[in-house]
Amino acid sequence: MPNTIIDLAVIDPELFLCAVGRVGGDDLGRFVVSQMKKYGIDVSGVKVSADSPTSYSNVMTEVSTGERTFFHMRGSNAEFSQDDIDINNLDCEIFHVGYILLLDALDKEDEVYGTKMARLLHDVAERGIKTSIDVVSEEGDRFATKVIPALKYCSYATMNEIESGMVTGLSPRNDDGSLNIANIKCTMEKFFEYGVKEKVIVHCSEAGFILDKSGEFTAVPSLQLPKGYIKGSVGAGDAFTAGCLYGLYKGFDDKRILEFASGAAACNLSAKDSISGMKSRADIMDMIKTLDRKELNF
Repeated sequence: MPNTIIDLAVIDPELFLCAVGRVGGDDLGRFVVSQMKKYGIDVSGVKVSADSPTSYSNVMTEVSTGERTFFHMRGSNAEFSQDDIDINNLDCEIFHVGYILLLDALDKEDEVYGTKMARLLHDVAERGIKTSIDVVSEEGDRFATKVIPALKYCSYATMNEIESGMVTGLSPRNDDGSLNIANIKCTMEKFFEYGVKEKVIVHCSEAGFILDKSGEFTAVPSLQLPKGYIKGSVGAGDAFTAGCLYGLYKGFDDKRILEFASGAAACNLSAKDSISGMKSRADIMDMIKTLDRKELNF
């Protein structure tokens, strides 16, 4: 998924960004690569599959509720593996993977590390590179078996409240739909027990949360957006993740990371598609200063 890396390129065009992955030798694949090139992203690590088409998702949104359903075709993403990555020549400070549960070859079992993804993250971390993961939302029981092994080799783990709760089995919401912040925090603490090294980040429509390795827990409510502002929510999670990655790279403190990430997500919501709403760092900072935030009750 190129959303996160394109968002980062828009936020700060001075960043060096390199994509690794697989596309098909088809129009969709050429479009994805051309879009990343348009934003100055290094695409030399993107391989072209000879056998499979480019992965894609059709997103259906219920007009009255905003609830989304994703129909996904794995395509070339299913073939993407560690063999496609020249780990010894990676030139980055943070290596971010999106998404666990959609990359079949990397989600396979590994007799030493649990999954091939965990092996990849281990090998990248051995080079002194920070590792970061995101996952995809799905129904089923694969979260524990596919995500937990990877957490052992993560510097940063970012997920929404539903995904993180699926890993631990702790519901992030009460019966009335309100946030169960105690359960969210407990889930984040369990992530450190599973092996996360530095920060766990959980986001939802109401707020963002960071638990640091020191045990410090930070919560920042989402921005209160004007009526009629939201045009779509496809890619909002990717935009939030991009904001977090930018803050981590720039050394923001946890409160500022969450404030900035909420601004990045808010930008995304202003457009129907997944990337065209994103704005520059300066514009996001202005938005954060201008808008009020929702109330968050502990």
